[in-house]
Amino acid sequence: MQSVRMEVVPSGTAMQTQFEYVERKGIGHPDTICDGVMEAMAVALAQEYVRTAGRVLHFNVDKGLLVAGQTDPRFGGGRVLEPMRLYVGDRATRAFDGTIIPVGDVIEQAAREWLQTHLPRVDPAKHLIVIDELQPGSAELAAIYAQSTITANDTSVGVGYAPLSETERLVLEAEQFLNSTQVKAELPAIGEDIKVMGVRRDRSLALTVAMALVDAHVASETAYFDCKQQAGELLQDFLSSKMAELDAVEVEINTLDRRGAGAEGVYLTVLGTSAENADSGQVGRGNRVNGLITPCRPMSLEAAAGKNPVSHVGKIYNVLAFHIAQRIVDQVEPVDAASVWLCSRIGYPVDRPWSVTVQVALPPDADAAEIEPLVARVVDERLDHLADLTDQLITQGIPTPATSAT
Repeated sequence: MQSVRMEVVPSGTAMQTQFEYVERKGIGHPDTICDGVMEAMAVALAQEYVRTAGRVLHFNVDKGLLVAGQTDPRFGGGRVLEPMRLYVGDRATRAFDGTIIPVGDVIEQAAREWLQTHLPRVDPAKHLIVIDELQPGSAELAAIYAQSTITANDTSVGVGYAPLSETERLVLEAEQFLNSTQVKAELPAIGEDIKVMGVRRDRSLALTVAMALVDAHVASETAYFDCKQQAGELLQDFLSSKMAELDAVEVEINTLDRRGAGAEGVYLTVLGTSAENADSGQVGRGNRVNGLITPCRPMSLEAAAGKNPVSHVGKIYNVLAFHIAQRIVDQVEPVDAASVWLCSRIGYPVDRPWSVTVQVALPPDADAAEIEPLVARVVDERLDHLADLTDQLITQGIPTPATSAT
């Protein structure tokens, strides 16, 4: 049985605080592109290793840099001048028992498929160059994968919590609403690069949205501002219908825009992402595994995307911590909120963390002594079934946060 330390905090949600800051980088943001592509590479490599060796071998592709390209956006349609460049670094096993593993081909195909799926205007053959800088790993770390019991390849902390606050939920849903097929059908000029920053003061929420518009669907400056206004109205109505505890929500979009400055004074793109021209991206600078950046909550700075799905606790424990926190809230009454910290020690079995701490929010009359074994039981159950999670990470990657926005 795993030793679990439980701490109790007063019952209530994040609404008890006077402020919150929450950020969401959408699917077309350069940092999110990096995370998504690297995670797709990790899934593809893991599956290639299973086909070749019968098991996942040593690799990590969590060091990536997306260098922005060059474009010439214009009302009515511009052009791409230089492609984006994706540098892929860290470690990968390129041979097993004399069989060469085509790592370069695998990661490049994974990158192209991810871009085709998520960024419809990007032609990977024309608009992206993949630079493979993956090197063989150390013998000590590579040996982990030949053991009957997989051990942690790092000493690291994973953190998760549940449930989302209303501010967090609305920030997440705001981006996914603007990127939904419903909104894109009505406003096809909206690109995929959408970033939402939410600031709550008491019971009022203000959102600042950066939203790329695609020049081929924007005939003029007037058309640009019309589209921006329509998007703001749609989002305002959507968020107002989703509020429960909040009293007011305010939306501002593309606040850097300057009327009268033409294409140079607005957020206009050719491909729908700032990575084409304005902004580079890097793995780990974006959303955590729950799809949000939450500086008012416990967070890990680990870049989960691209890490090995069977041994790298920087991925496994961050996903698992959110799962455990949600399971505690769902199954252990009267807990109404939970935060979970899982800490590994390199060389120890992945399914037996070095340290586990759970913080639960309980009403004043709750008996913590009765709650603690129930919480420990949830932790044990999830650790005992850790293989289910690692299998999911091998075949599907890090789960995408679900919302009611699409």
